[in-house]
Amino acid sequence: MSKKRPNLLYVFADQWRAHAVGYKKEDPVVTPWMDRFCEESVCFSNAYSTFPLCTPHRGSLMTGKYPLSIGLWTNCKIGLEEKIMLKPQETCIANVLKDEGYSTGYIGKWHLDASEQNFTSHPESGAKDWDAFTPPGERRQGFDYWLSYGACDNHLDPHYWQDTPEQIKPGKWSPEFETDKALEYMENHKDDENPFALFVSWNPPHLPYELVPDEYYEKFKDADVCWRPNVPKEMRTPEMETKARQYFAAVYGLDLQFGRIYEYLRENGLEENTIVVLSADHGEMMGSHSKMSKNIWYEESIHIPLMIRQKGRLVPGECRDMFASPDHMPTLLELLGAPVPDTCEGYSHGNWILNHPAQPHTVYAPDPEAPQDMFLCSYPGGADMVAEFSKRGLTHKAYGWRGIKADGYTYVCYNGYEPGEAPHEWLYDCKADYYEMSPEEIPSDCQDEQILHFRKRLREYLDKIGDPFLFPVLK
Repeated sequence: MSKKRPNLLYVFADQWRAHAVGYKKEDPVVTPWMDRFCEESVCFSNAYSTFPLCTPHRGSLMTGKYPLSIGLWTNCKIGLEEKIMLKPQETCIANVLKDEGYSTGYIGKWHLDASEQNFTSHPESGAKDWDAFTPPGERRQGFDYWLSYGACDNHLDPHYWQDTPEQIKPGKWSPEFETDKALEYMENHKDDENPFALFVSWNPPHLPYELVPDEYYEKFKDADVCWRPNVPKEMRTPEMETKARQYFAAVYGLDLQFGRIYEYLRENGLEENTIVVLSADHGEMMGSHSKMSKNIWYEESIHIPLMIRQKGRLVPGECRDMFASPDHMPTLLELLGAPVPDTCEGYSHGNWILNHPAQPHTVYAPDPEAPQDMFLCSYPGGADMVAEFSKRGLTHKAYGWRGIKADGYTYVCYNGYEPGEAPHEWLYDCKADYYEMSPEEIPSDCQDEQILHFRKRLREYLDKIGDPFLFPVLK
Protein backbone atom coordinates (compact mmCIF):
# COMPACT_ATOMS: atom_id res chain seq x y z
CA MET A 1 0.00 0.00 0.00
CA SER A 2 1.25 3.48 -0.84
CA LYS A 3 1.03 6.20 1.75
CA LYS A 4 -1.84 7.90 -0.05
CA ARG A 5 -4.09 7.11 2.89
CA PRO A 6 -3.61 9.36 5.90
CA ASN A 7 -2.16 8.35 9.22
CA LEU A 8 -4.41 8.37 12.27
CA LEU A 9 -3.45 9.78 15.66
CA TYR A 10 -6.27 9.46 18.20
CA VAL A 11 -5.56 11.13 21.56
CA PHE A 12 -8.12 10.94 24.35
CA ALA A 13 -8.18 11.79 28.03
CA ASP A 14 -10.08 10.09 30.83
CA GLN A 15 -12.81 12.05 32.63
CA TRP A 16 -12.19 15.26 30.67
CA ARG A 17 -15.43 17.17 30.28
CA ALA A 18 -16.25 19.35 27.30
CA HIS A 19 -16.45 22.43 29.53
CA ALA A 20 -12.77 22.12 30.53
CA VAL A 21 -11.27 23.59 27.35
CA GLY A 22 -10.17 27.20 27.25
CA TYR A 23 -12.08 28.25 24.14
CA LYS A 24 -15.38 27.21 25.77
CA LYS A 25 -14.88 29.93 28.42
CA GLU A 26 -16.65 27.88 31.07
CA ASP A 27 -14.15 26.16 33.38
CA PRO A 28 -11.14 28.34 34.31
CA VAL A 29 -8.63 26.18 32.44
CA VAL A 30 -5.64 27.28 30.37
CA THR A 31 -5.34 25.28 27.13
CA PRO A 32 -3.66 27.40 24.43
CA TRP A 33 -2.52 24.40 22.35
CA MET A 34 -5.92 22.76 22.38
CA ASP A 35 -7.60 26.08 21.59
CA ARG A 36 -5.31 26.53 18.58
CA PHE A 37 -6.03 22.97 17.49
CA CYS A 38 -9.76 23.61 17.75
CA GLU A 39 -9.46 26.56 15.35
CA GLU A 40 -7.94 24.19 12.79
CA SER A 41 -10.39 21.32 13.32
CA VAL A 42 -13.90 20.09 12.74
CA CYS A 43 -15.30 20.53 16.25
CA PHE A 44 -18.31 18.41 17.11
CA SER A 45 -20.16 20.52 19.67
CA ASN A 46 -22.74 17.79 20.31
CA ALA A 47 -20.37 14.89 21.03
CA TYR A 48 -21.52 12.78 23.97
CA SER A 49 -20.55 9.64 25.81
CA THR A 50 -23.36 7.13 25.27
CA PHE A 51 -22.52 5.42 28.55
CA PRO A 52 -20.41 7.87 30.62
CA LEU A 53 -18.09 5.31 32.16
CA CYS A 54 -14.58 4.22 31.14
CA THR A 55 -14.98 0.66 29.81
CA PRO A 56 -18.36 1.08 28.05
CA HIS A 57 -17.29 4.15 26.06
CA ARG A 58 -13.93 2.64 25.18
CA GLY A 59 -15.64 -0.51 23.95
CA SER A 60 -17.93 1.57 21.73
CA LEU A 61 -14.96 3.55 20.45
CA MET A 62 -13.13 0.39 19.43
CA THR A 63 -16.10 -1.52 17.93
CA GLY A 64 -18.63 1.04 16.72
CA LYS A 65 -21.25 -0.82 18.78
CA TYR A 66 -23.37 -0.01 21.81
CA PRO A 67 -21.93 -1.14 25.16
CA LEU A 68 -24.63 -3.73 25.86
CA SER A 69 -24.15 -5.22 22.38
CA ILE A 70 -20.60 -6.16 23.37
CA GLY A 71 -21.34 -7.15 26.97
CA LEU A 72 -19.75 -4.06 28.50
CA TRP A 73 -22.53 -3.02 30.87
CA THR A 74 -20.02 -1.85 33.49
CA ASN A 75 -16.29 -1.39 33.93
CA CYS A 76 -13.86 -4.29 33.69
CA LYS A 77 -13.49 -5.10 37.37
CA ILE A 78 -13.24 -7.77 40.03
CA GLY A 79 -16.07 -8.98 42.27
CA LEU A 80 -18.64 -9.89 39.60
CA GLU A 81 -19.61 -13.41 38.61
CA GLU A 82 -19.56 -12.30 34.96
CA LYS A 83 -16.08 -11.46 33.67
CA ILE A 84 -16.30 -8.11 31.91
CA MET A 85 -14.01 -7.75 28.90
CA LEU A 86 -13.94 -6.84 25.23
CA LYS A 87 -14.15 -10.24 23.60
CA PRO A 88 -11.56 -11.15 20.95
CA GLN A 89 -14.36 -12.11 18.54
CA GLU A 90 -15.37 -8.46 18.14
CA THR A 91 -14.24 -6.61 15.03
CA CYS A 92 -12.37 -3.55 16.23
CA ILE A 93 -11.00 -0.53 14.43
CA ALA A 94 -7.40 -1.73 14.68
CA ASN A 95 -8.38 -5.11 13.18
CA VAL A 96 -9.80 -3.31 10.15
CA LEU A 97 -6.87 -0.95 9.76
CA LYS A 98 -4.30 -3.71 10.16
CA ASP A 99 -6.03 -5.64 7.37
CA GLU A 100 -5.79 -2.45 5.28
CA GLY A 101 -2.03 -2.31 5.71
CA TYR A 102 -1.76 0.10 8.63
CA SER A 103 0.83 -0.15 11.38
CA THR A 104 -1.19 -0.04 14.57
CA GLY A 105 -0.25 1.06 18.08
CA TYR A 106 -1.83 1.64 21.49
CA ILE A 107 -0.31 3.60 24.38
CA GLY A 108 -1.81 4.20 27.83
CA LYS A 109 -4.88 3.08 29.74
CA TRP A 110 -6.78 0.23 28.06
CA HIS A 111 -9.45 -0.91 30.56
CA LEU A 112 -11.01 -3.36 28.11
CA ASP A 113 -9.49 -6.62 29.34
CA ALA A 114 -10.72 -8.75 32.21
CA SER A 115 -9.00 -7.88 35.46
CA GLU A 116 -6.37 -10.51 36.23
CA GLN A 117 -7.42 -10.97 39.85
CA ASN A 118 -10.64 -12.48 38.52
CA PHE A 119 -8.55 -15.55 37.76
CA THR A 120 -5.73 -15.60 40.32
CA SER A 121 -5.02 -13.63 43.49
CA HIS A 122 -1.35 -13.25 42.55
CA PRO A 123 -0.93 -12.58 38.82
CA GLU A 124 2.59 -13.00 37.45
CA SER A 125 2.35 -9.44 36.11
CA GLY A 126 1.73 -7.95 39.54
CA ALA A 127 -1.61 -6.53 38.40
CA LYS A 128 -3.91 -5.65 41.31
CA ASP A 129 -7.60 -4.87 41.66
CA TRP A 130 -9.00 -3.80 38.26
CA ASP A 131 -5.64 -3.84 36.50
CA ALA A 132 -4.52 -6.30 33.83
CA PHE A 133 -1.62 -7.22 31.58
CA THR A 134 -2.94 -7.97 28.10
CA PRO A 135 -0.49 -10.42 26.49
CA PRO A 136 0.32 -10.41 22.77
CA GLY A 137 -2.44 -11.97 20.72
CA GLU A 138 -6.08 -11.57 19.87
CA ARG A 139 -7.07 -9.72 23.05
CA ARG A 140 -5.06 -6.75 21.79
CA GLN A 141 -7.71 -6.38 19.08
CA GLY A 142 -5.37 -5.76 16.15
CA PHE A 143 -2.83 -3.46 17.82
CA ASP A 144 0.76 -4.48 17.03
CA TYR A 145 2.70 -1.98 19.13
CA TRP A 146 1.53 -2.11 22.75
CA LEU A 147 2.52 -0.09 25.80
CA SER A 148 -0.42 -0.24 28.11
CA TYR A 149 -2.06 -1.26 31.38
CA GLY A 150 -5.58 -2.17 32.40
CA ALA A 151 -6.74 0.30 35.04
CA CYS A 152 -4.46 1.68 37.73
CA ASP A 153 -4.69 5.37 38.57
CA ASN A 154 -1.22 6.06 39.96
CA HIS A 155 -0.53 9.01 37.67
CA LEU A 156 2.77 10.05 39.27
CA ASP A 157 4.28 6.56 39.43
CA PRO A 158 2.63 4.61 36.61
CA HIS A 159 3.47 1.19 35.24
CA TYR A 160 3.02 -0.37 31.83
CA TRP A 161 3.44 -3.66 30.05
CA GLN A 162 4.63 -4.46 26.59
CA ASP A 163 5.08 -8.07 25.54
CA THR A 164 6.06 -9.71 28.85
CA PRO A 165 4.58 -9.68 32.37
CA GLU A 166 7.49 -7.52 33.53
CA GLN A 167 6.32 -4.05 34.56
CA ILE A 168 7.84 -0.92 33.02
CA LYS A 169 8.01 1.93 35.56
CA PRO A 170 9.24 5.21 34.03
CA GLY A 171 8.93 7.26 37.23
CA LYS A 172 7.24 10.28 35.63
CA TRP A 173 3.72 11.67 35.21
CA SER A 174 1.87 9.21 32.99
CA PRO A 175 0.77 11.64 30.20
CA GLU A 176 4.33 12.91 29.88
CA PHE A 177 5.74 9.40 29.46
CA GLU A 178 2.93 8.35 27.11
CA THR A 179 3.57 11.42 24.99
CA ASP A 180 7.29 10.58 24.95
CA LYS A 181 6.46 7.16 23.56
CA ALA A 182 3.90 8.52 21.09
CA LEU A 183 6.53 10.85 19.64
CA GLU A 184 8.99 7.97 19.51
CA TYR A 185 6.43 5.78 17.72
CA MET A 186 5.70 8.44 15.11
CA GLU A 187 9.41 9.09 14.60
CA ASN A 188 9.93 5.39 13.92
CA HIS A 189 7.02 5.21 11.45
CA LYS A 190 6.85 8.61 9.76
CA ASP A 191 8.86 7.48 6.74
CA ASP A 192 7.28 4.05 6.35
CA GLU A 193 5.60 3.21 3.09
CA ASN A 194 2.46 2.21 4.95
CA PRO A 195 0.49 4.62 7.17
CA PHE A 196 0.19 4.28 10.94
CA ALA A 197 -2.78 4.36 13.32
CA LEU A 198 -1.83 5.25 16.88
CA PHE A 199 -4.17 5.59 19.88
CA VAL A 200 -2.90 7.45 22.95
CA SER A 201 -5.01 7.18 26.10
CA TRP A 202 -4.13 9.65 28.88
CA ASN A 203 -5.54 8.78 32.32
CA PRO A 204 -5.66 12.29 33.90
CA PRO A 205 -7.63 14.34 34.69
CA HIS A 206 -9.26 11.19 36.13
CA LEU A 207 -9.01 10.99 39.90
CA PRO A 208 -7.01 10.85 42.18
CA TYR A 209 -6.96 14.56 41.48
CA GLU A 210 -4.03 15.24 43.79
CA LEU A 211 -1.69 13.16 41.61
CA VAL A 212 -0.70 16.08 39.42
CA PRO A 213 2.83 17.53 39.17
CA ASP A 214 3.48 20.52 41.41
CA GLU A 215 4.66 22.59 38.47
CA TYR A 216 1.14 22.47 37.00
CA TYR A 217 -0.71 22.89 40.27
CA GLU A 218 1.30 26.00 41.12
CA LYS A 219 -0.45 27.82 38.28
CA PHE A 220 -3.88 27.12 39.80
CA LYS A 221 -3.34 26.88 43.55
CA ASP A 222 -4.74 30.39 44.18
CA ALA A 223 -7.09 30.59 41.18
CA ASP A 224 -10.79 31.32 41.49
CA VAL A 225 -12.75 28.12 40.96
CA CYS A 226 -15.78 29.85 39.35
CA TRP A 227 -18.36 27.34 40.51
CA ARG A 228 -21.09 26.43 38.08
CA PRO A 229 -24.52 27.57 39.32
CA ASN A 230 -25.64 23.93 39.72
CA VAL A 231 -22.97 23.27 42.37
CA PRO A 232 -24.85 23.68 45.67
CA LYS A 233 -23.36 25.82 48.42
CA GLU A 234 -22.72 22.84 50.68
CA MET A 235 -20.35 21.41 48.01
CA ARG A 236 -18.31 24.61 47.73
CA THR A 237 -15.88 23.69 50.47
CA PRO A 238 -12.13 24.39 50.65
CA GLU A 239 -11.53 20.68 50.01
CA MET A 240 -13.65 20.82 46.87
CA GLU A 241 -11.89 23.97 45.73
CA THR A 242 -8.58 22.10 46.00
CA LYS A 243 -9.93 19.17 43.96
CA ALA A 244 -11.22 21.52 41.27
CA ARG A 245 -7.88 23.31 41.05
CA GLN A 246 -6.07 19.97 40.80
CA TYR A 247 -8.42 18.92 38.01
CA PHE A 248 -7.82 22.16 36.10
CA ALA A 249 -4.08 21.79 36.66
CA ALA A 250 -4.13 18.30 35.15
CA VAL A 251 -5.96 19.64 32.08
CA TYR A 252 -3.27 22.32 31.76
CA GLY A 253 -0.61 19.61 31.92
CA LEU A 254 -2.39 17.67 29.19
CA ASP A 255 -2.44 20.79 27.05
CA LEU A 256 1.33 21.08 27.33
CA GLN A 257 1.74 17.44 26.31
CA PHE A 258 -0.60 17.99 23.39
CA GLY A 259 1.52 20.97 22.41
CA ARG A 260 4.50 18.65 22.08
CA ILE A 261 2.49 16.46 19.71
CA TYR A 262 1.24 19.50 17.78
CA GLU A 263 4.77 20.82 17.26
CA TYR A 264 6.14 17.43 16.27
CA LEU A 265 3.52 17.00 13.55
CA ARG A 266 4.21 20.52 12.25
CA GLU A 267 7.99 20.20 12.31
CA ASN A 268 7.94 16.83 10.57
CA GLY A 269 5.51 17.71 7.81
CA LEU A 270 2.83 15.30 9.03
CA GLU A 271 -0.11 17.71 9.42
CA GLU A 272 -1.54 17.20 5.94
CA ASN A 273 -1.17 13.44 5.96
CA THR A 274 -2.40 12.73 9.48
CA ILE A 275 -5.93 12.77 10.84
CA VAL A 276 -5.58 13.91 14.45
CA VAL A 277 -8.41 13.41 16.91
CA LEU A 278 -8.62 14.92 20.39
CA SER A 279 -11.39 13.65 22.66
CA ALA A 280 -12.33 11.99 25.97
CA ASP A 281 -14.27 8.98 27.24
CA HIS A 282 -16.66 10.92 29.53
CA GLY A 283 -16.80 13.99 31.72
CA GLU A 284 -16.63 14.89 35.40
CA MET A 285 -19.39 16.31 37.63
CA MET A 286 -17.08 18.19 40.04
CA GLY A 287 -19.87 19.00 42.48
CA SER A 288 -22.64 19.81 40.00
CA HIS A 289 -25.99 18.53 41.29
CA SER A 290 -24.10 17.41 44.43
CA LYS A 291 -22.31 14.74 42.39
CA MET A 292 -18.70 13.80 41.80
CA SER A 293 -17.22 11.72 39.01
CA LYS A 294 -19.52 10.53 36.15
CA ASN A 295 -22.08 7.85 35.13
CA ILE A 296 -25.08 10.13 35.22
CA TRP A 297 -27.03 11.92 32.50
CA TYR A 298 -26.06 15.51 33.25
CA GLU A 299 -24.05 17.54 30.73
CA GLU A 300 -20.98 17.65 32.96
CA SER A 301 -20.82 13.85 32.80
CA ILE A 302 -21.85 13.02 29.22
CA HIS A 303 -20.59 15.98 27.14
CA ILE A 304 -17.08 15.39 25.77
CA PRO A 305 -14.67 17.32 23.56
CA LEU A 306 -14.26 16.03 20.01
CA MET A 307 -11.99 17.73 17.49
CA ILE A 308 -10.85 16.17 14.22
CA ARG A 309 -8.14 17.80 12.08
CA GLN A 310 -6.46 17.05 8.79
CA LYS A 311 -4.95 20.19 7.35
CA GLY A 312 -5.78 20.83 3.74
CA ARG A 313 -8.56 18.24 3.66
CA LEU A 314 -11.04 18.83 6.49
CA VAL A 315 -12.49 22.35 6.57
CA PRO A 316 -12.29 23.80 10.11
CA GLY A 317 -15.65 24.64 11.59
CA GLU A 318 -18.33 23.60 14.05
CA CYS A 319 -20.49 20.54 13.37
CA ARG A 320 -23.64 20.40 15.50
CA ASP A 321 -24.84 16.95 14.45
CA MET A 322 -25.31 14.49 17.32
CA PHE A 323 -22.18 12.39 17.74
CA ALA A 324 -22.49 9.26 19.91
CA SER A 325 -19.83 6.85 21.21
CA PRO A 326 -20.50 4.20 18.51
CA ASP A 327 -20.02 6.86 15.79
CA HIS A 328 -16.25 7.17 16.28
CA MET A 329 -15.20 3.97 14.51
CA PRO A 330 -17.32 4.27 11.34
CA THR A 331 -16.54 7.99 11.03
CA LEU A 332 -12.78 7.43 11.31
CA LEU A 333 -12.78 4.49 8.92
CA GLU A 334 -14.66 6.48 6.31
CA LEU A 335 -12.25 9.41 6.67
CA LEU A 336 -9.34 6.97 6.22
CA GLY A 337 -10.87 5.38 3.14
CA ALA A 338 -11.18 2.02 4.90
CA PRO A 339 -14.25 -0.26 4.80
CA VAL A 340 -16.82 0.09 7.57
CA PRO A 341 -17.81 -3.37 8.88
CA ASP A 342 -21.47 -4.32 8.91
CA THR A 343 -21.06 -4.94 12.65
CA CYS A 344 -20.90 -1.19 13.36
CA GLU A 345 -24.07 0.17 14.96
CA GLY A 346 -23.02 3.82 14.93
CA TYR A 347 -23.39 6.46 12.24
CA SER A 348 -20.53 7.69 10.07
CA HIS A 349 -20.20 11.47 9.84
CA GLY A 350 -17.18 11.13 7.58
CA ASN A 351 -18.84 11.49 4.19
CA TRP A 352 -20.71 14.64 5.23
CA ILE A 353 -17.70 16.54 6.54
CA LEU A 354 -15.67 15.46 3.51
CA ASN A 355 -18.20 16.30 0.82
CA HIS A 356 -20.41 19.01 2.33
CA PRO A 357 -17.89 21.31 3.91
CA ALA A 358 -18.63 24.55 5.65
CA GLN A 359 -16.94 27.79 4.88
CA PRO A 360 -13.83 27.94 7.06
CA HIS A 361 -14.58 28.72 10.70
CA THR A 362 -18.34 28.63 10.31
CA VAL A 363 -21.00 26.04 11.15
CA TYR A 364 -21.46 22.97 8.96
CA ALA A 365 -24.90 22.56 7.49
CA PRO A 366 -26.77 19.77 9.30
CA ASP A 367 -26.48 16.34 7.76
CA PRO A 368 -30.06 15.39 6.76
CA GLU A 369 -29.23 11.69 7.09
CA ALA A 370 -27.65 11.90 10.55
CA PRO A 371 -29.67 10.81 13.60
CA GLN A 372 -31.39 13.73 15.28
CA ASP A 373 -30.80 12.18 18.68
CA MET A 374 -28.70 9.59 20.46
CA PHE A 375 -29.14 6.87 23.06
CA LEU A 376 -27.89 7.26 26.63
CA CYS A 377 -27.63 4.43 29.14
CA SER A 378 -26.32 3.16 32.46
CA TYR A 379 -26.78 -0.20 34.17
CA PRO A 380 -26.29 -1.18 37.83
CA GLY A 381 -22.70 -2.40 37.83
CA GLY A 382 -21.59 -2.73 41.44
CA ALA A 383 -21.25 -6.27 42.76
CA ASP A 384 -23.59 -5.51 45.67
CA MET A 385 -26.17 -4.01 43.31
CA VAL A 386 -26.09 -7.01 41.00
CA ALA A 387 -26.42 -9.40 43.95
CA GLU A 388 -29.51 -7.61 45.28
CA PHE A 389 -31.31 -7.98 41.95
CA SER A 390 -30.23 -11.61 41.63
CA LYS A 391 -31.62 -12.43 45.09
CA ARG A 392 -35.04 -11.38 43.83
CA GLY A 393 -34.79 -13.27 40.56
CA LEU A 394 -34.37 -10.04 38.60
CA THR A 395 -31.82 -9.06 35.99
CA HIS A 396 -29.96 -5.89 36.90
CA LYS A 397 -29.65 -5.11 33.19
CA ALA A 398 -33.35 -4.17 33.17
CA TYR A 399 -32.69 -1.33 35.64
CA GLY A 400 -30.54 1.77 35.94
CA TRP A 401 -31.49 4.56 33.57
CA ARG A 402 -31.82 5.11 29.84
CA GLY A 403 -32.30 8.31 27.93
CA ILE A 404 -32.37 10.25 24.70
CA LYS A 405 -30.10 13.18 23.98
CA ALA A 406 -31.38 15.54 21.30
CA ASP A 407 -30.31 19.03 20.38
CA GLY A 408 -31.43 21.13 23.32
CA TYR A 409 -33.07 18.32 25.31
CA THR A 410 -32.22 15.40 27.55
CA TYR A 411 -34.96 12.85 28.19
CA VAL A 412 -34.35 10.38 31.04
CA CYS A 413 -36.23 7.32 32.22
CA TYR A 414 -34.97 6.16 35.62
CA ASN A 415 -35.72 2.64 36.83
CA GLY A 416 -33.55 2.48 39.94
CA TYR A 417 -30.23 1.01 41.03
CA GLU A 418 -31.88 -1.04 43.75
CA PRO A 419 -34.94 -3.31 43.65
CA GLY A 420 -38.08 -1.45 44.60
CA GLU A 421 -36.90 2.07 43.78
CA ALA A 422 -39.62 4.32 42.45
CA PRO A 423 -39.31 4.96 38.70
CA HIS A 424 -39.06 8.49 37.34
CA GLU A 425 -39.25 10.15 33.97
CA TRP A 426 -37.77 13.59 33.36
CA LEU A 427 -37.29 16.05 30.52
CA TYR A 428 -34.55 18.67 30.66
CA ASP A 429 -34.86 21.71 28.41
CA CYS A 430 -31.15 22.48 28.11
CA LYS A 431 -31.65 25.70 26.15
CA ALA A 432 -34.05 27.33 28.58
CA ASP A 433 -32.35 25.68 31.58
CA TYR A 434 -28.67 25.48 30.61
CA TYR A 435 -27.52 24.04 33.95
CA GLU A 436 -30.35 21.46 34.11
CA MET A 437 -31.63 22.64 37.46
CA SER A 438 -35.37 22.48 36.77
CA PRO A 439 -36.33 19.21 35.06
CA GLU A 440 -39.92 18.47 34.20
CA GLU A 441 -41.24 15.42 36.05
CA ILE A 442 -43.38 13.57 33.53
CA PRO A 443 -46.54 11.70 34.60
CA SER A 444 -47.03 8.21 33.20
CA ASP A 445 -50.23 9.21 31.42
CA CYS A 446 -48.59 12.17 29.67
CA GLN A 447 -49.84 12.68 26.11
CA ASP A 448 -47.57 15.55 25.11
CA GLU A 449 -46.36 14.93 21.54
CA GLN A 450 -42.74 15.69 22.34
CA ILE A 451 -42.71 13.26 25.27
CA LEU A 452 -44.42 10.59 23.21
CA HIS A 453 -41.77 11.09 20.53
CA PHE A 454 -38.93 10.62 23.01
CA ARG A 455 -40.60 7.52 24.46
CA LYS A 456 -40.94 6.10 20.98
CA ARG A 457 -37.30 6.81 20.15
CA LEU A 458 -36.14 5.24 23.38
CA ARG A 459 -38.15 2.12 22.67
CA GLU A 460 -36.62 1.94 19.17
CA TYR A 461 -33.09 2.10 20.58
CA LEU A 462 -33.89 -0.52 23.22
CA ASP A 463 -35.28 -2.86 20.58
CA LYS A 464 -32.32 -2.24 18.27
CA ILE A 465 -29.75 -3.49 20.79
CA GLY A 466 -31.90 -5.97 22.70
CA ASP A 467 -31.84 -3.94 25.90
CA PRO A 468 -34.15 -5.53 28.55
CA PHE A 469 -34.83 -2.22 30.29
CA LEU A 470 -38.20 -2.18 31.98
CA PHE A 471 -39.97 0.86 30.65
CA PRO A 472 -42.18 1.60 33.68
CA VAL A 473 -43.80 4.76 32.37
CA LEU A 474 -45.39 3.13 29.35
CA LYS A 475 -48.80 1.54 29.64
